Amino acid sequence: IEEIPYDYLVLTTGSTSSFPQIPGINSKGVFWLTNPSDALTIVDYWEKEDISDAVVIGSGPTGMECAEAFRLGMSVTVIEIMSTILPQLLDAEMSLIVQKHLHDNGVKVMTDCTVREITSDGGKVSGVKTENGFTEAQLVLIAAGIRPDVSLAKDAGLEVGKAIKVNSRLQTTDPYVFAGGDCVENINLITGKTAYTPLGSVASKHGRVIGDNVTGGMSEFRGVIGTAVVRVFDLTVAKTGLTEKEAEDYGFDIVTSMAPGPDIYHHFPGRKSLRLKLIAEKDGKLLGAQAVGDGVVDKRIDILATAIWMEAEVEDVTGFDLAYSPPYSQVMDSVIHAANMIKNKLDGLVDSISIIELKNKFDSNEDFILLDVRTEEEFAKGHIPDSRVLNIPVEDLRESLHRLPDDREKEIIAVCQIGSRGYEAVRILSGAGYKNVKIADGCMALWSFNLEVSK
Repeated sequence: IEEIPYDYLVLTTGSTSSFPQIPGINSKGVFWLTNPSDALTIVDYWEKEDISDAVVIGSGPTGMECAEAFRLGMSVTVIEIMSTILPQLLDAEMSLIVQKHLHDNGVKVMTDCTVREITSDGGKVSGVKTENGFTEAQLVLIAAGIRPDVSLAKDAGLEVGKAIKVNSRLQTTDPYVFAGGDCVENINLITGKTAYTPLGSVASKHGRVIGDNVTGGMSEFRGVIGTAVVRVFDLTVAKTGLTEKEAEDYGFDIVTSMAPGPDIYHHFPGRKSLRLKLIAEKDGKLLGAQAVGDGVVDKRIDILATAIWMEAEVEDVTGFDLAYSPPYSQVMDSVIHAANMIKNKLDGLVDSISIIELKNKFDSNEDFILLDVRTEEEFAKGHIPDSRVLNIPVEDLRESLHRLPDDREKEIIAVCQIGSRGYEAVRILSGAGYKNVKIADGCMALWSFNLEVSK
């Protein structure tokens, strides 16, 4: 043992993988991925062994990236204990988009599924037993999250909560000991509560603050809002701030919007998909955003992350002076469109229902009308096959009100492709005296994902 004197000590002990208590987890062929050497070990095993099937336990960013990598030469199954994948990043209706994309790329996804045992044959992994049956596998990756490595901090008598506790200068409870990176707690600037945010971007900022402070500076780290991005095959998945579920769990009174559409001008060649969700308080304060698509997603999330960081309100975003040219954005960017949709709701111009709630209505045989206001040609190409669905193109709606019930209290839910015509339909019906009209958030652009995944 050697003693080394110091003026200041900096702890950067990082994190380790979570180790769920699963029988057989120590079988040969079961791996974790926390550093580059782990990746090299997995590749070496892959090259030497006869592997045709892989199971990924956990569907966070690491699990998603590994599922894509394993598909280069294996059949892949992802097992997630929660009801949706990427549960820390996405709400259910956004998660379904990613789940369908995984399915389209040959990855089987099992949600609401608990692993009971990892089986082996001759010491090597042979499969995974779950409550839903057995899945064969010659390689298993545990991607069930990570936890901070706080053992040294505890041994030194430093205070530990979710991780090592630090102040805004990143000092621990010993002012001569600093800590940063994956081993420390941060403050979530939206909730004011402590948060564990193991991201390289956050760790790099910690390093700058600590480096300044141990050399005589007075820098501070304000906190985090939870911005993250991950690629899943051809999709970009990104999030900033709180999800709808997180906002509700923290007690916020919220309103949300969905803005599906192309990432650039819809007539310009090369346009790709963008699905954007915005979450705000009913007083107008922005709380969070999620985006999924094969188009330019990160730009939109970075705009909204900046807005949340600067404590902008929805009305501020509706007036953002964003760059426009057909190769780069819509005339009114999805960010502004999503904010306008929330403002319309806050102003009492429209009420909405989520795609998840709409599907539950169909499944429970509730009495309502789904008014599909797309053209007859669009409707013929694909629609929800149900007797409660009525197709009246929005341009014909005023002259076709006689096709709707005389009961002005009847629940009518309008859908189009991405939302603009549905909103127009709601305004027409409200003006005609209908009292219980809503728009389905995300409309048919999101329904298709929900429908196909749930089959």
